[in-house]
Amino acid sequence: MTPRRRLLLFGAWGLLSCRRQDHTEQSTPEPAATPEAAPQVVIAAVDANGTPTGIETVPRIDHTDEVWRARLSHRQFLVLRRKGTEAPFSGRYWNHHEQGVYRCAGCGTGLFASATKFDSGTGWPSFTRPVAEENIARQADGSLGVERTEVLCRRCGGHLGHVFDDGPPPDGLRYCINSEALAFEPAAHS
Repeated sequence: MTPRRRLLLFGAWGLLSCRRQDHTEQSTPEPAATPEAAPQVVIAAVDANGTPTGIETVPRIDHTDEVWRARLSHRQFLVLRRKGTEAPFSGRYWNHHEQGVYRCAGCGTGLFASATKFDSGTGWPSFTRPVAEENIARQADGSLGVERTEVLCRRCGGHLGHVFDDGPPPDGLRYCINSEALAFEPAAHS
């Protein structure tokens, strides 16, 4: 199967999985957490240039589905909270070249700097590394019958995409991230 055909199949699967998940989900009320009881996470603060400016301890964000639906667009909810994916070459950031930082669309945590973005030919925004390891989490994902590594926002647990070992040197990693999971902040110009 050609790489382009494989991308089209993955994109079609992503659209169908978002549609299927949206229709079959059952929302159960979650107890509201008090701010004092919220678990803490350690993340790196990041400026508009994508440069870490220090480490901070912040409350983990654990909203109910109802709150997430009110805060996110329909597509953002499907990607960030239901682990969906957008079709290749359809997201607003796959061919985006402005300088700045890509933040989590769910909570604003700095995730990727434009300086690490590259054209992978896949149709999704691709990065060689996160701005800080503290800001992302990884977990095994066998949902397509193959073992992949899912990438999540450490602060809110939002699904961002996956990381693969077919990226450029020096690390050889490709963080394949959904545009819907990202909010772009332009670089500060002095």
